[in-house]
Amino acid sequence: MRRSLIACLRGLLVCGVLGGLLAAAAALPLAGGAGLAGKEVAATFVDLPPSPHEEPLPQRTVLLDRNGRKFAQFYTENRTVVPLERVAPVMRQAIVAIEDSRFYEHAGLDVKGTLRALIANTQAGGVRQGGSSLTQQLVKNILVENAETDAEREEARAPNLRRKIIELRYALAMEKKYSKAEILERYLNIAYFGAGAFGVEAAAQRFFSVPASELSLRQAATLAGAVRTPYATDPSLGRQRRIRLRERRNIVLDRMAQLGMVPRAQAEDAERSPLKIRLKSEPGGCAGSDYPYFCLYVHRELLNNPVFGAGRAERERRLARGGIVLRTTLDPAAQRAAQRAISARVGARDTEVAAEAMVEPGTGRIRAMAASKKYGRNSGNANDGPRTTYNLPADVAHGGGMGFQAGSTFKAFTLATALKQGWRFDDGFDTPGSFTPDHGFADCRGRKVNDPGAEILNASGEGTGGPYSISTGTWKSVNIFYMMLEQRVGLCNVVTTARSLGVARADGKPLREVPTFTLGVNEMDPVTVAAAFAAFAARGRYCHPMAITEISEQGGRRIQVPPSCGRAIERDVADAVNHVLSGVFTKGTMTGQGIGRDAAGKTGTNNGYTSAWFAGYTPDLAAAVSLGDIRGSYRYPLRDVTIGGEYYGAVQGASLPGPIWVASMEAALRDVPERHFHTPDMRRFGGGHTPGLEKEEDEKRRREAAGRDGEWRDGDREPIGRREGRWRRGHRDRLSAERAYRVWREEWRRWRRGHR
Repeated sequence: MRRSLIACLRGLLVCGVLGGLLAAAAALPLAGGAGLAGKEVAATFVDLPPSPHEEPLPQRTVLLDRNGRKFAQFYTENRTVVPLERVAPVMRQAIVAIEDSRFYEHAGLDVKGTLRALIANTQAGGVRQGGSSLTQQLVKNILVENAETDAEREEARAPNLRRKIIELRYALAMEKKYSKAEILERYLNIAYFGAGAFGVEAAAQRFFSVPASELSLRQAATLAGAVRTPYATDPSLGRQRRIRLRERRNIVLDRMAQLGMVPRAQAEDAERSPLKIRLKSEPGGCAGSDYPYFCLYVHRELLNNPVFGAGRAERERRLARGGIVLRTTLDPAAQRAAQRAISARVGARDTEVAAEAMVEPGTGRIRAMAASKKYGRNSGNANDGPRTTYNLPADVAHGGGMGFQAGSTFKAFTLATALKQGWRFDDGFDTPGSFTPDHGFADCRGRKVNDPGAEILNASGEGTGGPYSISTGTWKSVNIFYMMLEQRVGLCNVVTTARSLGVARADGKPLREVPTFTLGVNEMDPVTVAAAFAAFAARGRYCHPMAITEISEQGGRRIQVPPSCGRAIERDVADAVNHVLSGVFTKGTMTGQGIGRDAAGKTGTNNGYTSAWFAGYTPDLAAAVSLGDIRGSYRYPLRDVTIGGEYYGAVQGASLPGPIWVASMEAALRDVPERHFHTPDMRRFGGGHTPGLEKEEDEKRRREAAGRDGEWRDGDREPIGRREGRWRRGHRDRLSAERAYRVWREEWRRWRRGHR
């Protein structure tokens, strides 16, 4: 008798069905032969341990846009836990039929079922029926899930007597703790079905693109057949695996007919049908998302923010296993608008890269993050291919690179500081043709940071000096005027204003507090710049950029994530800034490139053309666009370049970032009702005096009166005349010619300076 039991046990091992009560029965004499006393054997199956500890099953963390549509997910195991009532009854029948047909009759150990399975499998020469009860299989899966190391996982799967006895004891304990329905529900959610699908809901979606509640007989039998040998029947691995899966499906159908669960004719009809597998892609991580840069930002936010866990390890575990749903701030309409505007003007294979971020004023909600390059690795991991793994619109903390110098966009912070200190719109002073910052500059520690060896010149097209007011100096973006203005209002005061608006370097290092701070020598990212300018639109209320608005945890608990905002500058000062920066579109560097509604902004062109920016806003939306060479902005300036198939002698903020901003904002705001900026307090900010400016303005008006409307003048940067804006809007097809003229004029002036 003992010899026959040992032979049966060996057969069970060969068939891969080491388990069930037969193993326990065989174990008793074997254990006795090893010296185990009868009382100890009895205690093994009578003095049961508690049910095994169950950690929450790893589930997908899902990212939703502002409209509730999924655009990304993270997971270590593709699983969505569902209650038993959301599993089709035919699926429950199919899994019980093939794995444990006496499931509702035994208490965790099925002597009859195990013997029958052993005989059937031995005769068939393969696995046709399960030997372990569903409860035992559930225990095994729990022990594997609880394992923290590879060694522990191997031990939980080991085909040895010790493991089987532990499994049997836990199975008996679980049968005491849970109802049959609860055990079946846990099993269906923990089991692996192949093709990366854990649990019946993920498997139904992965194999057939339907929820588990809608599985048909044929589909249910397919999944039930896969669970015993998920790797050998994985339909994603080729034709041979699908053939095996179909064979397993038909075995399940045959067994269901034997048990009277379905009519024989219905089972045979299903057996004749093809598998009809419709594998649904379930990409994990940001590479598979339609909005990878926004996805990356959310991912890093979760890992870096203490709100989402005490330490990074805990936050990583929560992200990968938590099964949480994150509603984000992403606006698909704004995202499409930004991406299309960039892709129409900058090619993915260009070494010059454009990036844009859109932020909602008053909340800090990031509505869009787009870039000219696709996200991912290039062949050979090249740095200048059509893809990148840097989150180009974001800072280093959110997966971005070092950023680009923000250029003259920083003049907005000096403007705000001057207005706060009492300067009026027409206040100003005369400026020289060059400027050396050899005195009057101190950082916020009180240290002198003068730079007597530097010579500051106005950018091309700004003239050789002369009188400028706060308004005209801003509209024409005059470098020397702003260096002198920063000197007068105090470098530290300007830095303090910028910091209050969330300005921080993209690389996380301290801001460079140097005389050229107002000219944007600090490297920035579009998200940070857009959020800073959004504060002007929100009348001085700065909100930290945010990407997550709600967290839904397992069990239905929802956590709202409110905006983090505070007063950065006075409302009146912000209104005054908006008034001046609105003139950039009507009288300044962006003349003729408006969006048909109230808007304000600032171009940014760095000396040497190392990078170009435009940052602007309406009362409803702010956006910042950056452009630079991904290989290094200092080594590869934006001069004599072809971008998006168009040649540029030199790229300015108004020549490429500006049009990207215009196109993206027009589309993003198409269905948003227009709102207007608040009128500034003219009693506080109106008037002022700039020596010599009145005479220059009078001369300009005289020239305009004598000239023809829209005519080009030597030294003028744009067509002049009162109908100038309408002229350009009606002749946008001539913009490229105008740009070419400006580029030629800039090159000519540079040549003249070099030959004086």
